[in-house]
Amino acid sequence: MKVLITGCAGFIGSNFVSHLLSESHEVYGIDNLLTGSMQNIDDLRENKRFTFYQEDVLSFDFSYLPSCDIIYHLASPASPIQYKKHPVETLMVNSLGTKRVLDYMVNSKSKRLVISSTSEVYGDPHEHPQNEAYWGNVNPVGVRSCYDEGKRFSEAMAMTYYRKYGQDVRIARIFNTYGPNMEKEDGRVVSNFIMQALLQKPVTIYGTGKQTRSFCYISDMIDGLYKLGTTDNIKGEIVNLGNTDEKTILELAQIIINLTSSSSQIIFRPIDGDDPKKRKPEITKAMRLLGWRTNIPLEEGLRKTIDYFKKRFI
Repeated sequence: MKVLITGCAGFIGSNFVSHLLSESHEVYGIDNLLTGSMQNIDDLRENKRFTFYQEDVLSFDFSYLPSCDIIYHLASPASPIQYKKHPVETLMVNSLGTKRVLDYMVNSKSKRLVISSTSEVYGDPHEHPQNEAYWGNVNPVGVRSCYDEGKRFSEAMAMTYYRKYGQDVRIARIFNTYGPNMEKEDGRVVSNFIMQALLQKPVTIYGTGKQTRSFCYISDMIDGLYKLGTTDNIKGEIVNLGNTDEKTILELAQIIINLTSSSSQIIFRPIDGDDPKKRKPEITKAMRLLGWRTNIPLEEGLRKTIDYFKKRFI
């Protein structure tokens, strides 16, 4: 297969490129390195089946690319620190960037497009767990709105092209994901806690720690994205991808402190605005349509991630 991945040097994108190359696919990647890292793809660039463009999807000349079997639009800042630092870029890549990828799909007659959306489209949910039919509870002008509403617009744009032009688009609503190739200062809770614990610094919890998240290991997420792109007859479907093992942030901190044998103490700080109190995916649809569910337990995935952080950053 010929596969295009935007955001190919990011956390999920680089892991996905590695997986596709291991399966002997031909991969084209675009990344402007705003939040991605060249280090994530240095080894991959030696593979002759991988063509990398250090470009912005907002200005990239898509005529360089052939027709692809699958496009994965993963480009976007994805952690609170990243999208609050780059709010305009986040809005633009999820609006105009999504439209440009969709136009490339139409013009090149590429077969399928998977849009990477997020559990953040559900906002601070009134329904728990969250399923794909829930419309969400999002503050459209809050501090997180550049990401939340950017992704909601991206979904709307994709579904418009599906309805108006008959394009084969699928939407992945990605829940919290972790694993190798995360950046140490990306603002995600797993990377924050691991670095603080390894350095014997206080592990910082914002709020009471009673808010919940469900953490999916990267190999499970890559498997879900791959199946979402390669499964036939699911045009226009929106699918949650995530782990259903719900943990409080306080529980996560205690697990990471134990796994790192750290002497770190837990401290509490005021929480940011619009932070969701609960997050857990309903994945019945993914199980039914894709035959997918997660396989890596949290502690196993965290051990692998801790080993990666020790080797790369400590």
